[in-house]
Amino acid sequence: MKTSKVQLLRNPDIQPTSDVVAKALGEANAPYIKFLDELENHDIQLVWRYYTDGKSWLGKGLHKRIGVRGGQSEKTVFWLSIWNRFFRVTIYIPEKFRLDVFNLPLDDYVKQMITDSKQMGKLKFFPLIFDLNSDEMIEMVFVLIDFIKSI
Repeated sequence: MKTSKVQLLRNPDIQPTSDVVAKALGEANAPYIKFLDELENHDIQLVWRYYTDGKSWLGKGLHKRIGVRGGQSEKTVFWLSIWNRFFRVTIYIPEKFRLDVFNLPLDDYVKQMITDSKQMGKLKFFPLIFDLNSDEMIEMVFVLIDFIKSI
């Protein structure tokens, strides 16, 4: 089935419940569920919020940890959006860690994505965008998520 790149979940009054997301994703819901299950294994919480600037619901992957002095901190490790028949995971890597990412156990396709990715204007990050409608790339996404958690 051909996927069209149409972002969904644009109504601020309709919460992104599991039923709403399942209907939007169709066959891609099974990989989405696998992705959500794996988040628990990596101590990441997915928090949904409606953003008026982009006029859509976005999921923010948060990693909460307790620092050496007992203080809590949280780090956004990825952003998630729902599209017609796929979900998009966007990971922002600090530019100063670009070379370090090449040392991760990533396949050639992802390494090419890193090479091709451009820094975002004056921001010192480069985005890696994964459009997922199967579980084929989920392992690579979590390698990158764990890297972001560690820096």
